[in-house]
Amino acid sequence: MKIAILDDYHDTVRTLGAFAKLAGHDVKVWNDHVQDTDALAERLKDVEALVLIRERTQIRAPLIERLPKLKLISQRSVYPHIDIAACTRLGIVVSSNMHPGAPSYSTAELTWGLILAAAREIPQNVAGLKAGKWQTGIGNTLRGKTLGIYGYGRIGGAVAKVGVAMGLEILVWSREASRDKARAEGYAVAASKEAFFAECDVLSLHMRLVDVTRGIVKRADLARMKPTAIFVNTSRAGLLEDGALVEALKAGRPGKAAVDVYEHEPITDGQHPLLAMDSVVCTPHLGYVTLDEWQLQFSDIFDQILAYERGQPINVVNPDVLSRRR
Repeated sequence: MKIAILDDYHDTVRTLGAFAKLAGHDVKVWNDHVQDTDALAERLKDVEALVLIRERTQIRAPLIERLPKLKLISQRSVYPHIDIAACTRLGIVVSSNMHPGAPSYSTAELTWGLILAAAREIPQNVAGLKAGKWQTGIGNTLRGKTLGIYGYGRIGGAVAKVGVAMGLEILVWSREASRDKARAEGYAVAASKEAFFAECDVLSLHMRLVDVTRGIVKRADLARMKPTAIFVNTSRAGLLEDGALVEALKAGRPGKAAVDVYEHEPITDGQHPLLAMDSVVCTPHLGYVTLDEWQLQFSDIFDQILAYERGQPINVVNPDVLSRRR
């Protein structure tokens, strides 16, 4: 099969052990990021299987309709960036292993890296030391503080366990079924969303971006946070109302933020307003970007291609396509 892999910024995929699974196939790896429909249509016009790295490229109907040879899109995890209806209409199988029961430990680890960096002002002190300054600020201890987990799923649960080990009090807010699960696992649940935002010293966001969660964090929610609180987002920027976090930080509630995700990615001009704020620790969507995680992800992704080639597609998210696939 003729296979294209998009957005492999550091040319990492071909170095993975899993890459050997594609031996004998015609594989092209693209290391840049392109979103222009005309450019992508030209780049992918002869491709039969398209490999995506999460949501780095939007795959919408105007592009899909110009890819007559495309038979399969293979990726891992959620797929809000793919027009599933258009793929089904055109006979294109979308395979995406949703890895049930297996949290992204890499994202949970990064969450804690960001929490610690923000609380202890590590990036600011590192920058100061490099500039010849000794101790540019003073941070805060986390032990005994309240860690809020907004969205108690697989990653939120993993973050909470580390919080317990570090001596924080865990407070959860989520949909009702997840609140019940948190209670069953011994965690406190906030009396209301309003109380949750008001009580947390660190509030970490862990939920998928779907229609019902888009903009779920309101300006009024952030305004209830303590001026000493830290807001952490390693999920998706679209979970917040547009511009709400920047406005809240300028108003002093919360006092700090640690962010791994942005409305439009990648950011290559350094102009996002959060990057100009000393009270914010920013990373470039590193949550799932580790060699260990990629070995796991691309093993699944390439297995999906091989299964399709055998005529037995797996992890199909648009099963209606199977009766009329290309």
